[in-house]
Amino acid sequence: MARLGDIASVITKGTTPTSIGFDFADNGINFIKVESISESGEFIPERFAHIDDVCHEKLKRSQLAKNDILFSIAGAIGRTAIVNEDILPANTNQALAIIRIPNGIVNYSFLSYVLESPSILKQFEKKKQGVAQLNISLKDVSDFIIPDVSLEEQCQIASVFDKISILITLRKQQLNKLDELVKARFVEMFGNPVENPLGWDQRALEEVTLKIGSGATPKGGKETYQTDGITLVRSMNVYDGHFEYKDLAHITDEQAKQLDIVEVFPNDVFINITGASVARSCVVPDNILPARVNQHVSIIRCDSNRLNYIFLNQLFLSSSYKKLLLTLGESGGATRQAITKQQLEKLPIVVPPLTMQNAFSQFVLRVEKCRLTVRQGLDKLEMMKKALMQEYFG
Repeated sequence: MARLGDIASVITKGTTPTSIGFDFADNGINFIKVESISESGEFIPERFAHIDDVCHEKLKRSQLAKNDILFSIAGAIGRTAIVNEDILPANTNQALAIIRIPNGIVNYSFLSYVLESPSILKQFEKKKQGVAQLNISLKDVSDFIIPDVSLEEQCQIASVFDKISILITLRKQQLNKLDELVKARFVEMFGNPVENPLGWDQRALEEVTLKIGSGATPKGGKETYQTDGITLVRSMNVYDGHFEYKDLAHITDEQAKQLDIVEVFPNDVFINITGASVARSCVVPDNILPARVNQHVSIIRCDSNRLNYIFLNQLFLSSSYKKLLLTLGESGGATRQAITKQQLEKLPIVVPPLTMQNAFSQFVLRVEKCRLTVRQGLDKLEMMKKALMQEYFG
């Protein structure tokens, strides 16, 4: 085993430009933040900030070089990415550690996978500091213990993970293409739902639904949540077009009785109404029932004789309508984004003939069958990667 600080020539971090008197720019030098890196270690260019040349020179210590490894040490700790020439010149802030190792000492892909591994996770879980925002220090990063194996073996191990990672990326791209297919079909059939160029009938949402409402956090908060029982849906579970099961909360029958007014039914649509995730929506998955929602999530129950729930959810997901919802969110709360119950009730909704809505719904369900197959393949690959991480890195 080897200590990371003993093989690295540099382990450092940057700073926020505004803290030294500079503003961000509309374009120029790429400035990488934690949110600029995906959970799978890919750069997300549309989430890059930018600084000018003068600021970049001032932040000389954190100027990035090819094959630098970035490791997030604040916020979403543990995100890792290898700097490539495509993003250079670039700089970064204090939330990302820069790990620079001379050529020929390690295989950079191998080290990147090590930093994603359960072994490192266990090490930095012990190092977490702070309450408002978890973080670890540069010394903690330097003290990481990594496998000390030959460069040849590193290359072999990295090659295995590279192949799996490529397949994972391809599966994710397939899922994205299927999402794009549904969106394209929606526009083809119904046009822009905000501008309504096809002249569909319009109604306030309350006119074509049976229920619109949100719940509350049970007394005692998260300390009272159970490992099983009645599902409590929170905003973290509602993503655009899909339900996220991670960190799913459960409450007792007694707590659920206090929230009977927001009992979740099959075919309900969830929409987040407060916070940074405002306007995210998805259809209720049957396997979470029985369920309730808290105050950050609203249930929308369609009148099936007038409005198809799958059509409504896709309307919420369409780019033009999403902008409308986000605009409402910005105006609905004084200190943070929020959409009020009254705003939801008065939302203008295009209501094409139910036969067309149902036809679109059947198309979506067929696409969802394809998604399920791809998703199952992706899950198997991710499980394989985790198992190999455990085998190689402990």
